[in-house]
Amino acid sequence: MAEFGWNPRRLTAVKPELPEGMSPPGTRGRILHAALGLFAEYGFHGTSIRDLAAAVGINSATLYSHYPAKEDILASLIELGHSGLVAGLRTALSTVDDSPARQLAALVRAQVLMHADYPLLALVANTELHALSPEKAASSLALREQARALLYDVLRRGVAAGEFDAATDPILAGIAIGSMGVRVATWFGPDQPYAREQVADTFAVYALRLVGSKH
Repeated sequence: MAEFGWNPRRLTAVKPELPEGMSPPGTRGRILHAALGLFAEYGFHGTSIRDLAAAVGINSATLYSHYPAKEDILASLIELGHSGLVAGLRTALSTVDDSPARQLAALVRAQVLMHADYPLLALVANTELHALSPEKAASSLALREQARALLYDVLRRGVAAGEFDAATDPILAGIAIGSMGVRVATWFGPDQPYAREQVADTFAVYALRLVGSKH
Protein backbone atom coordinates (compact mmCIF):
# COMPACT_ATOMS: atom_id res chain seq x y z
CA MET A 1 0.00 0.00 0.00
CA ALA A 2 1.44 3.37 -1.01
CA GLU A 3 2.33 5.66 1.83
CA PHE A 4 0.10 8.72 1.90
CA GLY A 5 1.93 12.01 1.56
CA TRP A 6 0.14 15.04 2.94
CA ASN A 7 1.11 18.28 1.27
CA PRO A 8 -0.98 21.22 2.54
CA ARG A 9 0.76 23.64 0.14
CA ARG A 10 -0.03 21.61 -3.00
CA LEU A 11 -2.87 23.90 -4.07
CA THR A 12 -0.54 26.83 -4.71
CA ALA A 13 1.04 24.92 -7.60
CA VAL A 14 -2.25 23.98 -9.29
CA LYS A 15 -3.18 25.78 -12.48
CA PRO A 16 -6.37 27.85 -12.06
CA GLU A 17 -9.13 26.07 -13.98
CA LEU A 18 -12.80 26.91 -14.52
CA PRO A 19 -15.48 24.52 -15.79
CA GLU A 20 -15.53 24.37 -19.57
CA GLY A 21 -18.09 26.67 -21.13
CA MET A 22 -18.70 28.61 -17.91
CA SER A 23 -15.87 31.12 -18.08
CA PRO A 24 -16.59 34.34 -20.02
CA PRO A 25 -14.45 34.93 -23.13
CA GLY A 26 -11.67 37.43 -23.60
CA THR A 27 -10.34 39.73 -20.91
CA ARG A 28 -13.17 39.00 -18.48
CA GLY A 29 -12.25 35.33 -18.51
CA ARG A 30 -8.54 36.09 -18.10
CA ILE A 31 -9.35 38.26 -15.09
CA LEU A 32 -11.31 35.43 -13.47
CA HIS A 33 -8.52 32.92 -14.04
CA ALA A 34 -5.91 35.26 -12.60
CA ALA A 35 -8.12 36.15 -9.65
CA LEU A 36 -8.78 32.48 -8.92
CA GLY A 37 -5.08 31.78 -8.53
CA LEU A 38 -4.42 34.88 -6.44
CA PHE A 39 -7.46 34.47 -4.17
CA ALA A 40 -6.55 30.82 -3.55
CA GLU A 41 -2.96 31.77 -2.71
CA TYR A 42 -3.37 35.02 -0.78
CA GLY A 43 -7.07 35.25 -0.02
CA PHE A 44 -9.51 37.91 -1.19
CA HIS A 45 -8.31 40.55 1.26
CA GLY A 46 -4.66 39.74 0.59
CA THR A 47 -5.02 40.43 -3.14
CA SER A 48 -5.07 43.97 -4.49
CA ILE A 49 -6.52 45.33 -7.70
CA ARG A 50 -2.95 46.10 -8.78
CA ASP A 51 -2.01 42.48 -8.21
CA LEU A 52 -4.91 41.35 -10.36
CA ALA A 53 -4.22 43.82 -13.14
CA ALA A 54 -0.53 42.90 -13.20
CA ALA A 55 -1.33 39.18 -13.38
CA VAL A 56 -3.61 39.77 -16.39
CA GLY A 57 -1.23 42.22 -18.05
CA ILE A 58 -3.59 45.20 -18.02
CA ASN A 59 -3.88 48.38 -15.99
CA SER A 60 -6.30 48.94 -13.14
CA ALA A 61 -8.55 51.22 -15.20
CA THR A 62 -9.02 48.51 -17.82
CA LEU A 63 -9.82 45.96 -15.13
CA TYR A 64 -12.48 48.26 -13.66
CA SER A 65 -14.07 48.56 -17.10
CA HIS A 66 -14.83 44.83 -16.93
CA TYR A 67 -15.67 44.49 -13.22
CA PRO A 68 -16.85 47.48 -11.13
CA ALA A 69 -15.06 46.24 -8.01
CA LYS A 70 -12.84 43.44 -6.73
CA GLU A 71 -15.88 42.06 -4.89
CA ASP A 72 -17.66 41.57 -8.22
CA ILE A 73 -14.80 39.38 -9.41
CA LEU A 74 -15.01 37.24 -6.30
CA ALA A 75 -18.82 37.05 -6.56
CA SER A 76 -18.53 35.83 -10.15
CA LEU A 77 -16.04 33.12 -9.19
CA ILE A 78 -18.09 31.90 -6.25
CA GLU A 79 -21.27 31.80 -8.32
CA LEU A 80 -19.44 29.84 -11.02
CA GLY A 81 -18.32 27.32 -8.43
CA HIS A 82 -21.78 26.84 -6.98
CA SER A 83 -23.62 26.79 -10.32
CA GLY A 84 -21.15 24.22 -11.66
CA LEU A 85 -21.72 22.02 -8.62
CA VAL A 86 -25.51 22.20 -8.83
CA ALA A 87 -25.42 21.41 -12.55
CA GLY A 88 -23.17 18.42 -11.87
CA LEU A 89 -25.44 17.13 -9.11
CA ARG A 90 -28.57 17.42 -11.26
CA THR A 91 -26.85 15.66 -14.15
CA ALA A 92 -25.73 12.88 -11.80
CA LEU A 93 -29.28 12.32 -10.56
CA SER A 94 -30.55 12.12 -14.14
CA THR A 95 -28.26 9.15 -14.85
CA VAL A 96 -29.70 6.80 -12.20
CA ASP A 97 -33.12 5.47 -11.24
CA ASP A 98 -35.13 6.61 -8.22
CA SER A 99 -33.34 4.35 -5.74
CA PRO A 100 -32.14 6.58 -2.85
CA ALA A 101 -28.99 4.50 -2.48
CA ARG A 102 -28.03 4.89 -6.14
CA GLN A 103 -28.93 8.58 -6.05
CA LEU A 104 -26.83 9.17 -2.94
CA ALA A 105 -23.86 7.45 -4.54
CA ALA A 106 -24.32 9.52 -7.71
CA LEU A 107 -24.49 12.79 -5.76
CA VAL A 108 -21.38 11.98 -3.74
CA ARG A 109 -19.43 10.99 -6.85
CA ALA A 110 -20.44 14.20 -8.62
CA GLN A 111 -19.41 16.37 -5.67
CA VAL A 112 -16.07 14.61 -5.23
CA LEU A 113 -15.22 14.83 -8.94
CA MET A 114 -16.09 18.54 -9.04
CA HIS A 115 -13.78 19.22 -6.08
CA ALA A 116 -11.04 17.02 -7.53
CA ASP A 117 -11.18 18.61 -10.99
CA TYR A 118 -11.48 22.25 -9.87
CA PRO A 119 -9.77 22.43 -6.46
CA LEU A 120 -8.92 26.13 -6.54
CA LEU A 121 -12.46 27.09 -7.51
CA ALA A 122 -13.85 24.87 -4.75
CA LEU A 123 -11.42 26.36 -2.24
CA VAL A 124 -12.30 29.96 -3.08
CA ALA A 125 -16.05 29.26 -3.29
CA ASN A 126 -16.06 27.64 0.15
CA THR A 127 -13.60 29.83 2.07
CA GLU A 128 -14.13 33.31 0.64
CA LEU A 129 -17.93 33.48 0.54
CA HIS A 130 -17.87 35.34 3.86
CA ALA A 131 -16.03 38.23 2.17
CA LEU A 132 -19.08 39.08 0.04
CA SER A 133 -21.80 41.48 1.09
CA PRO A 134 -25.23 39.88 1.63
CA GLU A 135 -26.41 41.27 -1.70
CA LYS A 136 -23.44 39.88 -3.65
CA ALA A 137 -23.61 36.52 -1.86
CA ALA A 138 -27.36 35.98 -2.32
CA SER A 139 -27.26 34.11 -5.64
CA SER A 140 -24.48 31.77 -4.50
CA LEU A 141 -26.24 31.09 -1.20
CA ALA A 142 -29.40 30.21 -3.11
CA LEU A 143 -27.42 27.76 -5.27
CA ARG A 144 -25.85 26.26 -2.15
CA GLU A 145 -29.30 25.67 -0.71
CA GLN A 146 -30.34 23.95 -3.94
CA ALA A 147 -27.40 21.57 -3.62
CA ARG A 148 -28.23 20.84 0.00
CA ALA A 149 -31.90 20.28 -0.82
CA LEU A 150 -31.00 17.67 -3.44
CA LEU A 151 -28.97 15.73 -0.89
CA TYR A 152 -31.42 16.10 1.98
CA ASP A 153 -34.31 14.95 -0.22
CA VAL A 154 -32.47 11.75 -1.13
CA LEU A 155 -31.56 11.09 2.50
CA ARG A 156 -35.13 11.65 3.72
CA ARG A 157 -36.56 9.37 1.04
CA GLY A 158 -33.96 6.71 1.84
CA VAL A 159 -34.96 6.71 5.50
CA ALA A 160 -38.69 6.69 4.67
CA ALA A 161 -38.25 3.79 2.23
CA GLY A 162 -36.23 1.77 4.70
CA GLU A 163 -33.12 1.81 2.48
CA PHE A 164 -31.20 3.81 5.09
CA ASP A 165 -30.98 3.31 8.84
CA ALA A 166 -34.11 4.67 10.51
CA ALA A 167 -31.93 6.44 13.07
CA THR A 168 -30.24 8.52 10.35
CA ASP A 169 -30.71 12.25 10.83
CA PRO A 170 -30.85 13.56 7.23
CA ILE A 171 -29.53 17.01 8.15
CA LEU A 172 -26.55 15.79 10.19
CA ALA A 173 -25.82 13.03 7.70
CA GLY A 174 -25.94 15.56 4.88
CA ILE A 175 -23.52 17.86 6.69
CA ALA A 176 -21.10 14.99 7.32
CA ILE A 177 -21.27 13.70 3.75
CA GLY A 178 -20.98 17.16 2.22
CA SER A 179 -18.02 18.07 4.40
CA MET A 180 -16.23 14.89 3.39
CA GLY A 181 -16.46 15.81 -0.28
CA VAL A 182 -15.45 19.44 0.24
CA ARG A 183 -12.15 18.39 1.83
CA VAL A 184 -11.11 16.62 -1.38
CA ALA A 185 -10.14 19.99 -2.85
CA THR A 186 -7.51 20.51 -0.14
CA TRP A 187 -5.46 17.38 -0.83
CA PHE A 188 -6.32 15.60 -4.08
CA GLY A 189 -3.95 15.92 -7.01
CA PRO A 190 -1.54 14.14 -9.34
CA ASP A 191 1.00 13.96 -6.50
CA GLN A 192 -1.26 11.61 -4.54
CA PRO A 193 -1.49 7.82 -5.11
CA TYR A 194 -5.20 7.81 -6.00
CA ALA A 195 -7.14 8.26 -9.23
CA ARG A 196 -10.08 10.69 -9.24
CA GLU A 197 -12.58 7.93 -10.02
CA GLN A 198 -11.16 5.78 -7.22
CA VAL A 199 -11.66 8.58 -4.71
CA ALA A 200 -15.19 9.28 -5.96
CA ASP A 201 -16.22 5.61 -5.82
CA THR A 202 -14.68 5.09 -2.38
CA PHE A 203 -16.32 8.17 -0.89
CA ALA A 204 -19.67 7.02 -2.30
CA VAL A 205 -19.22 3.73 -0.44
CA TYR A 206 -18.34 5.62 2.76
CA ALA A 207 -21.48 7.74 2.41
CA LEU A 208 -23.68 4.66 1.98
CA ARG A 209 -22.12 3.07 5.04
CA LEU A 210 -22.63 6.25 7.03
CA VAL A 211 -26.40 6.12 6.47
CA GLY A 212 -26.57 2.36 7.04
CA SER A 213 -27.56 1.59 3.44
CA LYS A 214 -28.71 -1.96 2.86
CA HIS A 215 -27.22 -1.88 -0.65
